[in-house]
Parts: sequence; structure tokens; C-alpha cells
Amino acid sequence: MKNASIKLKIFTYLTGFCAILLILLWLFQVVFLDNFYRSIKISEVESSADYIAKNLDNPDLYYLIDDLSTSKDISIELLSSTGVVEYSTYTSRDSTLQKMSFQEKTNLIEQTLLNNGELLLFYNPAAFSPDGGFDPNKLFPKDRVPDRGLFETVIFSKIVSDKTGTSYMVIINTLIGPVDATVNTLRVQLYYITAFMIFFSLLLSFIIAKKVSKPIEKINNSAKILSSGNYSIFFDGSGYKEISELSDTLNYAAKELSKVEGLRKELIANVSHDLRTPLTLIGGYAEAMRDLPNENTSENAQIIIDETKRLTTLVNDMLDISTLQANMQLANISSFNLTDTIKKSINNMCELLKKDGYGIDFISSETVTLKGDETRITQAFYNLLVNAINYTGADKKIIVSQVLKGDSVRIEVTDTGDGIALADLPYIWDRYYKSDKNHKRGLTGTGLGLSIVRSIIDMHKGNYGVESKEGEGSTFWFELKI
Repeated sequence: MKNASIKLKIFTYLTGFCAILLILLWLFQVVFLDNFYRSIKISEVESSADYIAKNLDNPDLYYLIDDLSTSKDISIELLSSTGVVEYSTYTSRDSTLQKMSFQEKTNLIEQTLLNNGELLLFYNPAAFSPDGGFDPNKLFPKDRVPDRGLFETVIFSKIVSDKTGTSYMVIINTLIGPVDATVNTLRVQLYYITAFMIFFSLLLSFIIAKKVSKPIEKINNSAKILSSGNYSIFFDGSGYKEISELSDTLNYAAKELSKVEGLRKELIANVSHDLRTPLTLIGGYAEAMRDLPNENTSENAQIIIDETKRLTTLVNDMLDISTLQANMQLANISSFNLTDTIKKSINNMCELLKKDGYGIDFISSETVTLKGDETRITQAFYNLLVNAINYTGADKKIIVSQVLKGDSVRIEVTDTGDGIALADLPYIWDRYYKSDKNHKRGLTGTGLGLSIVRSIIDMHKGNYGVESKEGEGSTFWFELKI
């Protein structure tokens, strides 16, 4: 059953449940019926005695005794402490109480007193004396009842007192009739009920198992299609809340996998393009310098060197992102001056781009020192700065801000470009994702910069984000604990 199908398990559980119900039904209705019947009759006798005891001072006591005798089918006698009958009511002429002599009732009072005021006895009428009288020697306590005859009489006596302290004894007699005929009747009925329940339990178990397992099997088949690479599959799990939630989850997973597949294809296309372009240039200029003596110039050699550097940068970035995201590199933590590091990076970038007319302003209120991997944090800032240079507006203005926020420092890099569409914001930190496929600047990154930033800041347990609107530029930022 460990690897059995859900249909078989549901079928087995429901069938087993019905089998248990049938067993309980047979036990309670046939096997233990006699015991239950005896217990109920004895309980009725005892509760009736308690009821009379509570109503001894009721002016309608005799009326209550008559009503109790009729409703419970019991014979009742109320005796004084000397054995004189104060009131009696009998359900039949053959009541055992009527056959008991005054002396026998007096002896019963004495036995009851010796038994703490209550006494329960059983009497087999089949053991009557030959003259048809009552044989007191055939009375047995409930713990020493011999084999039962066809009928069995219960005699219960209890000493009670009214408000004045006057003592009485209540004797109640009832007949426990044989239940054999009832048991036989129930047994025949149970044969038909058992056959009926077995048939319909099997039928119902099969229907329920099939109905419950059908949407699961349907989802399983759809999942197999999804695993084959068909991300357009739709999961339909109507009918049950849990199945519906599972379907929604799988539909969301299929949608996200479809996006991942699109990003994978785009990544392959971008990597192929980024590798092909410098390789083509390097190969073309190298062949020209080899075959044409006039092309062996320093300018052509510089182009080969520049394209080689682009390839080196791309390979290094790919190695960095793989190492960072695989958590293979430990951070080299040390205390350093973040403000001076940012200024130094800006000055280096300004020197590199001084011929292109870019302006980079740095705004800070005070010097900040923190603990972290200075090399990696500098790399993260540099990547944000390169990204801003690539996308800033025609004014070529970039603003870098250092803002203190409680026990954290926030570095913001703002450009004046076209901004980022709202739909693209959740994906710009992914590898090779570019919201604008056409770069406008000559200093173009590898498409891995923002992903590297995310990995470095995550490594330092910091926060990062972007604020952008189309046509209003963008502000990329990251926060670190001071």
C-alpha cells in the first residue's frame, strides 16, 4: 500500500470504514444486546427508587408512584420500617412482590440495612417452589447470579427517609424478559443490512475514489507535459479547494518557468552576441594585419587589444556572477572608509570619460566608515555607475548621493535617462536582462552588472532597489549597515 495509487487507497479506507461499522453494528445489536438490555433495566429500577426518595414529602406521591409503575412497567411497594405496606402498585398479578410474605419482606429490610441501605437481587422464576409460591432461597446478589432461565426478576430495595426523619423502604420489582427472539429478528435483519451495506459501500467507495483521484490524475498528466518543456500547459483542478490551490500554484510555476526559458534563450543570444562581436573584430583585424602590410598599424593593434579587454571583462563578469551566486567566495571583511572609496571610483571614471563630456556629482554630508569587503562593494558601486553612464540622458549628468539612514548608509546613483517601464522593474536584476536592448553609449557593460550588484549586496546582508519612471530617469541604490 506504500506506493499504491490514491484511488486504491481511498477505496480501501472507505471499504474498511464500512466494515468496521458493520462489525460494531453486529456487536451492539446481537452479541451485547442482552447485556445492554439488562443494564438499562437495572438503571431504570435504581433511578425510579431515587425519584421516589426525592418525592416522599410530595402530596401527590401515590399518584407519582402509579405513573412511574405504568411508564416503566415495574411493581413498587413502599414499606414502613416495621415492614407494613404503606402503598403498592403491581404491573401484573404474578408480580414477585405479591408472592413475598411479611416475614420475607422484613428479612429483606434487614439485609438492605446490612448492605448500606441498598440491595439488588436477582430471582429466577423458573425456580419457584412446587406449590407455586415464592422461594427466598433462590435470591442471588448481582455478583453471584447463576445461569439465567427463560425469565429473570430484579428486586431492588432501598432505605429512604422523609423530612421528618421517618424511614421507609422502597421495593421495586421488574421482569427482564428473554431477548433471544429479538436477537434472532435482528440477526435476520442484519443479514440483509450487511449484504446491502457491503454492496453499496463498495459502489460508493469506487465512485468517491474515482471522483477524488480524477482531478489529481489530470494534474499529474499536465505536470508530465510541463516537465517535457511545454510551458503553455494549463492546469485545471476544479472541484476541491486543495486541488484548485495546487492548480493555481502549478499554473504560476509554469508561467515563471516560461519566463525563465525566455530569459535563458535571451541569455544565450546575448552571450553569443557579446562573444561573437569582439571575436569577429579580433579575427578580422588580425587577418588584415597578416595579409595586408599597410594594415599593420598601431590603430588596428589597439582595436584588437580593446576587443580582447572586452572579452576579458565579459569572462571575468561571468566568473564573478557564477562564484557569487554559488556562494563559493568568502567575503574579505575589513574596516574601510566608504566615502573615500566612492570618491576615488568617481574620480577614476571622470578621468576615463573626460573627453566625452560626462558630469558626475557626488553629494555627501559626512564621512562613513563600515566593515565589509571593500573590493566587492567598490565593484557593486562601479557597476551601478557604469549602468548610469550607459543610460543617462543627453545632458550626460549623473548624481551620486551618500545618505545616512539610522544605522545604515545608502548609496544612490541617479541618471537622467528615459527610465524603466514598470513591467521591467522586477527583472532588471536578472542576468543579461536589458529593458532597452539598444545601448546609446560607447561604454557598454556585459549585461551582468546589476546581477553582480545584487549578489554582492546579498553577501553583505544589505538591501538594494531602484526607483524609476518612464521619461524621468532612474535611481539605483543599495544600503549597508554601518
